[in-house]
This record gives sequence, C-alpha cells and structure tokens, in this order.
Amino acid sequence: MRWILKLLALLALAALLMGGAVAWWLHQPLVLRQAAVEVSIEPGTSPREVAQAWVAAGVDTSAQALYWWFRASGDARRIRAGSYALEQATTPRDLLDMMVRGDQTMQTVRLIEGWNWRQVRQALAAAEHLRPETAGMSDAQVAAALGLAADSPEGRLFPDTYVYSRGVSDLTVLRRAREAMQRRLDSAWSERMPELPLSSPDELLVLASVVEKETGREADRPLVAAVFVNRLRIGMPLQSDPTVIYGLGERFDGNLRKIDLQTDTPYNSYTRRGLPPTPIAMPGLASLRAVARPAASRALYFVARGDGSSVFSDSLTDHNRAVNAFQRRRSP
Repeated sequence: MRWILKLLALLALAALLMGGAVAWWLHQPLVLRQAAVEVSIEPGTSPREVAQAWVAAGVDTSAQALYWWFRASGDARRIRAGSYALEQATTPRDLLDMMVRGDQTMQTVRLIEGWNWRQVRQALAAAEHLRPETAGMSDAQVAAALGLAADSPEGRLFPDTYVYSRGVSDLTVLRRAREAMQRRLDSAWSERMPELPLSSPDELLVLASVVEKETGREADRPLVAAVFVNRLRIGMPLQSDPTVIYGLGERFDGNLRKIDLQTDTPYNSYTRRGLPPTPIAMPGLASLRAVARPAASRALYFVARGDGSSVFSDSLTDHNRAVNAFQRRRSP
C-alpha cells in the first residue's frame, strides 16, 4: 500500500514538473534560426501542418510540441489563413494568438491614375511577395479570368493602393481593382447628365480615360470633359494626342510627329470620329465624375499653358490666339 502512495506522489510530482515545464516553455521566446521567419498558411491547412511549416521555415523547436500546444489551447481550429512574420522574442503563446487574431504581414501595390495595362503588369511583377499567377497568361486570358468580355483589362481597373497578404495571387488584386472600378463606374453612370451623347457605361469609361490622359489638373477635368462632349455632339473628331500615342503602342518614342497624326489607326482620333474602341488608361474617380457631369461650357478647344492648367476657347479663332500666346511665352 505504501508503495502505491509513493508512486502516486511521484506521478503527482512529475505532473507538476511537466506542467511547470510546459508553462515555462509557453512563456519563453522561441529561438529562430534567422532574424525573422515568414510562413504563408493556405485555407484548409491542418494545425499539424501549420506547426511543421513554422519549424521548416526557421523556428528552432519541436513541431510536435507546437502542434500539441495548438491542440491543448482549444484554438487550433481558429488559426486563420494568411501570411505571418515571426520575429525574435515571440513566445509560443504569442505565436498562436497572432494566428488566431489574423495579424498578417501585409504588403501594398499602387496602381496610378493614367497608367495603361502594360504599366499595371509591370507594377504587379515588381510587387513584393505577390504570387505571379498571371505571368504566363495573355491579356485576353487575364480579361477572361476577371470576367471581362474584352481582349484586355485596359482601363477597367480602378487606380488605388491595394493591400494584400504575402503569397496572395496577383489575380486576387486584379479582381479587387476590377470590382472597385465597376462600382465607381456604375455610380458615375447613375449620376450622369441625361443629355450626354454617351449610350453606355463603357462609353463613359472610354471617354474618362481620354480625359485622364489629357490633364493632371483636377479643376480642369470637367472643362476638358465638356470640350470632348461638345465635339461628340456636333460630330467633330476628338483630336486627342493621347489616343494617337496609345495606338502607336511601343513604337512611340516620346516624340509625336505630324505623320503620326495623319496615319490612321483605330485609336487615331484625328482621322476617325467618335470614341476610341477601348479605354486608353485607368481613369480615376475625378475623371469618371467629370465625364458624367461635365462643366457647363460651349468650349471646343483647349491648349496647355505649361503649368499644368489649360486655356479653353469656344472658337477656333480664340484657340489660335491662345496657342500663339502660349508659343510666344515658350519661345526664347
């Protein structure tokens, strides 16, 4: 009988020691094999696989110990998918809390107003920790993956700064940009002036992309939009240099020549009337709103002053005077 009591006492002591060791381990910083350890947890990853991933990435501890801690805590199934970064002085308890809260390591990529699709692809390719799912896809394949009935996503992505967790597909970011543009385009179309010479939201988007490329000054956008709307009403060509440049594509060397204005392409708005067949860039919210509700103006012409602003004229005579005045200021 006495030996049974001694055995029970030893077992109780062992349990206390083990419990103390576990408690001590839970509050000790994990040893990392490098300054920082990163892990991406995909949806559906099991708690055991999560523990193994941390050890494989550089946490110098037992994967089995981490796994049993996850299980014993009762929070194993609450671990969220995402990308996480672990730095020195993080305890096993802190590690689990971080994953349960979903404190992910986030990255950003910025898509800028006026960029074309080629520039968007370059930005996505250069973005850190963004999985390049579209790298081997054609423009048409990317458009199809975004649910677009077009040969390219050109102009149909909203320019903004997008936050993403590490390891996320670039297609996920593009879908968010596509949805953001659709929401803003729908809103602009619903608020448009009823007499606009535009028959669809897509036409509004196309014209907004031209306005975006014609001026970087927000105050001038409603007036620039008014010029193009007025030209559409009377059947006058838009005569927009950015559309010609877009049609030239990679052949454009930074110098727009007279022969370029005279050479017909689907995007040459000097040789063709009406809108270009597609957007030529990503318009921002100000350009969408400017086209939906252009300024009350009869202007048919504008010329840049050189300081970012423009001079607007109702007649060709006044426009020529403005051009001459601007050219004289620029001449030595």
